[in-house]
Amino acid sequence: MQIRHATHPEQLPAFDTAALRRHYLVDDLFVPDAITAVLTHHDRIVLAGARPANGPLTLDTYPELRSEYFLERREAGIVNVGGPGTVTADGTKYELTTGACLYVGRGVREVVFDGTDAAFYVFSAPAHTAFPTAQVNPGEGNRLELGDQQTANRRTIDQYIHADGVQSCQVVLGVTTLHAGSTWNTMPAHIHDRRTECYLYFGLPETERIVHLLGEPDETRHLLVADRQAVISPSWSIHSGCGTSSYSFVWAMAGENQAFGDMDGVDVQDLR
Repeated sequence: MQIRHATHPEQLPAFDTAALRRHYLVDDLFVPDAITAVLTHHDRIVLAGARPANGPLTLDTYPELRSEYFLERREAGIVNVGGPGTVTADGTKYELTTGACLYVGRGVREVVFDGTDAAFYVFSAPAHTAFPTAQVNPGEGNRLELGDQQTANRRTIDQYIHADGVQSCQVVLGVTTLHAGSTWNTMPAHIHDRRTECYLYFGLPETERIVHLLGEPDETRHLLVADRQAVISPSWSIHSGCGTSSYSFVWAMAGENQAFGDMDGVDVQDLR
């Protein structure tokens, strides 16, 4: 398990490209036949990737968590960003197509991933109560159609884990898909000082990239992000991006509340 320590916004101006990538970019989640995990001290979030290329993989705990099993004091939202696969939670098997979501609550002792072409993204946060395991397939959650082709940000948002959907302790999660010809996400940008948010980009051609913007609105920086790479956005940071192709991304948050609309917008003209 990699450890990423929390950062202060005053540190950002001094970071060069290598430091920005070291603190905020997760570029190695999906290793064949392995589960790779990163713990950020921003809201104690764990990001993990499971790639069961040649057989099942079991989600074990890590010494850094000091727990008997991974979900002893945690919950997780799981999204399949690869081909069809299965997730088995305490003996119950769930079939997940591309973009499908499975919420697994606190107290589930065994989670097993399987599927030769599957790639499972795991977003986990501390949980202080238990909610039942629940699956949501693409199109079954709360669907929003936002943006416009003329501003290159026409997109479909599928809300999966949220206050009016699948219940959780604090995780809020969904998938956004950019329509063909649209490349901008989350613009105008926003911050939400009460939650950390992470993006996992997927469905991006291998040769294409996303320019992801981060930092305080008046002191922004950027990362070049490839397919199946994640970005950690502290509560003080904007999180927005523009791709050289259309793409999808998993957005997931944890923190003070679960209100999807709890965000502080930033006018485009105020960005620096």
